[in-house]
Amino acid sequence: MAPRSNTSDPGGSPFRYPAFPEQVVLTASVSAAAAIQAAVDRFGRIDVLVNNAGNFYAGFFEEITPADFRAQIETTMFGPMNVTRAALPVLRAHRSGLVVTISSTAGLAGGEFLSAYAASKFGVEGWAESLAPEVAPFGIRSMIVEPGFFRTELLTPESTSYAEATIGDYAERTAQTVAGWKGMNGLQGGDPAKLADALIQLAELDEPPPRFAVGADAVGAFEARGKALQVQADAHRELSSNVAHTDA
Repeated sequence: MAPRSNTSDPGGSPFRYPAFPEQVVLTASVSAAAAIQAAVDRFGRIDVLVNNAGNFYAGFFEEITPADFRAQIETTMFGPMNVTRAALPVLRAHRSGLVVTISSTAGLAGGEFLSAYAASKFGVEGWAESLAPEVAPFGIRSMIVEPGFFRTELLTPESTSYAEATIGDYAERTAQTVAGWKGMNGLQGGDPAKLADALIQLAELDEPPPRFAVGADAVGAFEARGKALQVQADAHRELSSNVAHTDA
């Protein structure tokens, strides 16, 4: 959450907001709880929580250090969990609210150079999907958002760390892949402002979708994943189905 220095509302009348923490350490539950409390102090309640923190540890699995792999999981999986855990008591007290978790098409299908990032996104999707029925009885809704490529800061040097190339077998593909990712930075097709507008529209619905593909590339990824799973289910259907005890 960014700090606010405003001391007046848009109409110009004097009104001092309680200050948000200048920096929220999402991997620390104490920091997440402080940020939630600051939001409640300012607004009195929370209606929509958006889990949108992101970074990218990219590289082939053998070359990503265990520390960097863990750091990816800490930010993009445990970060949303920490913030949501802090927010749920507030949402339950009001018996309403919406938890929006920004995932990725990498949470639907993995790919080379994405092992750490996809692992975190697959994990966050499983968590968010399981959380939804747990909190639904309290009037709390949940929505997983899977964007395609959007022109955000995710591919900037500040947000992306590339694993050091240490294994000759991967060297050529590493060079090609890093060049491709860097060349894409700033040229992604998705407009973050339009994504935000779409989320506002969905948040105002009585029943937001449990999953939302955003971007034509994301819709394509949804369709491809659905078809691939159906093909895999059909490929060995008889063998898959004949594994029960004979007395069952």
